[in-house]
Amino acid sequence: MLLDLFDTPIIPGLSWTPDFLSEAEEQDLIARIEAEGLTPFRFHEWTGKRMTHSYGWKYDFQTEALSRSAAPPPWLEPVCIRAAEHVALPADAIVQALLIRYDPGAGIGWHKDRPIYQDVIGISLGNTAAMRFRRRVGSTWKRASVPLEPRALYRLSGEVRHEWEHSIAPVERTRYAITLRSFSERGRRLAARIGAAG
Repeated sequence: MLLDLFDTPIIPGLSWTPDFLSEAEEQDLIARIEAEGLTPFRFHEWTGKRMTHSYGWKYDFQTEALSRSAAPPPWLEPVCIRAAEHVALPADAIVQALLIRYDPGAGIGWHKDRPIYQDVIGISLGNTAAMRFRRRVGSTWKRASVPLEPRALYRLSGEVRHEWEHSIAPVERTRYAITLRSFSERGRRLAARIGAAG
């Protein structure tokens, strides 16, 4: 958990585990991510600088629809299970795994994850990046920032997940990440309807 000088969470719901992975595990995951055929992230007509590949239930920003893609490959499944268990979620709670490569200059703008998802778990690889948070308070913004260090795992839940926006500052050196998500109740209902229709 990220704490300030008085041992209180920087933002409720934001937790952090340094050195979740070993250096050898990190290098293996980076090599596997590079081999997965990453493509530029697309948001409507805009193409992002970061490269991605998604497994499981994904939200398509072009069609604004939820759909099922391929299951995570065998090398990624243990990472999903280990991360879920680390944050006390059932192993099968992870419904989406997103692989990301941030080339120099790439980042993520201010946003909240789609409401079909509940918990957001990130594993940082390669190089450090700044994760920024903001929440509107009256006519101003309350802000915070934390470093996403290599091999660390973070989790967004509760207040920080639903009441704060977050972004990733543009990176200076290539960085990789694995983002894992669980369904919210809304997401589970939607997935059940899609499954029944299929």
